[in-house]
Amino acid sequence: MSAIREFVDSGVEPPVRGSLHVPDTPNDSALILTHGAGSNANAPLLIALAETFCAAGFAVLRCDLPYRQVRSWGPPGPGDAARDRAGLKNAVAALRKTVSGKIFLGGHSYGGRQASMLCAEFSDEEPDLVAGLLLLSYPLHPPRKPEQQRTQHLPSLRTPTLFVHGTRDPFGSTSEFEQALKMIPGKTKLLELEGAGHDLGFTGKAKQNELPGLILSEFTQFFGLSSRS
Repeated sequence: MSAIREFVDSGVEPPVRGSLHVPDTPNDSALILTHGAGSNANAPLLIALAETFCAAGFAVLRCDLPYRQVRSWGPPGPGDAARDRAGLKNAVAALRKTVSGKIFLGGHSYGGRQASMLCAEFSDEEPDLVAGLLLLSYPLHPPRKPEQQRTQHLPSLRTPTLFVHGTRDPFGSTSEFEQALKMIPGKTKLLELEGAGHDLGFTGKAKQNELPGLILSEFTQFFGLSSRS
C-alpha cells in the first residue's frame, strides 16, 4: 500500500514543508501540488488528487507555500509572491533528490499562478525546471474585474500546461481562457468542467469523487505518460 510521510527540507531558504505520498509501485515520476490563497496543503482537493495520482504510481508532494508556513491562516501578503515562488523551486530541487523521472508542478488558484510564473521566469535559464504544469482554477482575473488580467507572464510560459477550469468560475470565463491560452508559446490544453466553480466542487465536505480520476486521465494523455511507466 502507498504511504504518506512528512516531507521537510529546512536546510534551504525558504524551507520546504509538506506531506509526501509514496506509491507502492512507483512509475518514477512525481507531482508537486500546492494550495490556493486562503487554504493549505491539506485542502480536500489536493488530498483527493494526491491519493489518485499516487495510486497510479506517482510520488505526490502536497506542500505549504512559504507564506502559509509563517502564518497558519489568511491570504498571502503583497510581498509574499516572490518568496512563494522560491519555495516552489526549492520543493522541486528537494524532490529531485528522491525521484529519478519527470517532476510536474501543479497548484490550485494562487498556487498554480505562482507555479506558472516560476516556470515563465526561468524559461530561458532553466527551461527543463519541470516537465509540465497542472493548473487548477487559474485565477485569470479577480471576480467582476476582467480588466485586471493576470496574463503578463504568459508569453514567456514555454512549459507544457494543462489547465482545469470550471465554467462557473468567476475568476475567468471560457472565452477569456481561450484568448489567454493563445498568448502561451508552450503546449496547452484546457479541461473544462461544466457547472463547476472556483473550488471545482470541493467545498466544505462536498467532493466530486470522479474528478481526480478524470484529471489523471487527461494529465497522462496530455503529457504522453503511462500511469505505471
